[in-house]
Amino acid sequence: MEPRRTPCVALVGTLDTKGREYAFVRERLRDAGVEAIVIDVGVLGEPPFVPDVTATDVARAAGVNLADLRFAREGSDTRAVALAAMGKGAIVIVGDLLASGAIDGVMGLGGSGGSTVVSDALRSLPVGVPKLLVSTMAAGDVRGFVGISDMTLVHPVTDVAGLNRVSRRVLANAAHAMAGMVRFHYDTAAASAPLVAITMFGVTTPGVLAIQDGVEAMGFETIVFHAVGSGGRAMEEMIDHGLIDAVIDVTTSELTDELLGGIFPGGPHRLEAAGRMGIPQVVVPGALEVLNFGARESVPARFDVPERPLVIHNPSVCAVRTNREESVQLGAILAAKVNAAVGPSAVVLPLGGLSKYELPGGPFRNLDLDEALFAEIRATLRPDIVLREVDANVNDQAFVDAVLDVFRERWTCVRPLPAKKEGA
Repeated sequence: MEPRRTPCVALVGTLDTKGREYAFVRERLRDAGVEAIVIDVGVLGEPPFVPDVTATDVARAAGVNLADLRFAREGSDTRAVALAAMGKGAIVIVGDLLASGAIDGVMGLGGSGGSTVVSDALRSLPVGVPKLLVSTMAAGDVRGFVGISDMTLVHPVTDVAGLNRVSRRVLANAAHAMAGMVRFHYDTAAASAPLVAITMFGVTTPGVLAIQDGVEAMGFETIVFHAVGSGGRAMEEMIDHGLIDAVIDVTTSELTDELLGGIFPGGPHRLEAAGRMGIPQVVVPGALEVLNFGARESVPARFDVPERPLVIHNPSVCAVRTNREESVQLGAILAAKVNAAVGPSAVVLPLGGLSKYELPGGPFRNLDLDEALFAEIRATLRPDIVLREVDANVNDQAFVDAVLDVFRERWTCVRPLPAKKEGA
């Protein structure tokens, strides 16, 4: 076997304003036994040293001319256009480098503007590829930078503007952290068991954990996503990247928040990737009756009405129940998304309740409203897609057993069950 080449990190940044800092980080990486490819995304001036990939190259990768972007200045609309263009070009450059095997991870430094460009490139990388951003924005709301990626953030304490006893230590720590990630690469290829994604929310947890145990007992590996918007979006992206072999989508409540303006929306393409990729999927309308908001006072007036049961899940999250019209809409949406599947798919209906809120005596229990949902699913679902109905709550063992049976059937339509590990 040939020895693995020296690990290499792509350093993406605005060298016109932060060249000294990038040169320092490059040297720290080299001291740690890691090579670096420096990619310049600056548009305000010339860099203090020659990068491996110039700003002209990055702009060209975005389909624009760097000279046109250099009219951009702080506070102008054109600066935002320039940042977006350089971010687009950086995505192309790092994607090509990664695909060719030239780099093992990507790192950058920045303030608000630089972090925007660098984070565009970092978010484009698959889960598991080391990605680190030193950003002055790391102490605030970083959702716009991180998205659903596994990005590592380092707060530099000072601005990234000059080298001193504080910034040198912070930047060196960041460089050494990055070096550690690419040098001590953890190879997941050895995990040969097929990977099954499962979605879970607090009100579906007992059933999901039992399903997880059952799936793993069949010889699969599982990955559970918290259905709080980011979880569903992450799952969809990982499916599109080919990282997931099958899905048991027990908790589809992100469809409800997407439709009705709740705080955990899964995005317009939730419940589409598995069908598009043709992998086996089992879909359950779990917690589909739950519409989530923040603290009690955040509930919009149109939902804060006596006929809507309301549950305070915790001080930060409360929920209201869907009504008949919304139940019908959601049934149509769920069925239409499953109808688009090109692989083995099934829908399993828990006739005894969609969540623990619908256990006997529960605050959301309303089987008539559930029946409106189920009737729409029955009427809309393609006749060739398996539809199983179970007279149990989504968290009951009878429902768990039915889901496991349906999953086994859908999986064996295309592949045999995996060989169980010794001792399993």
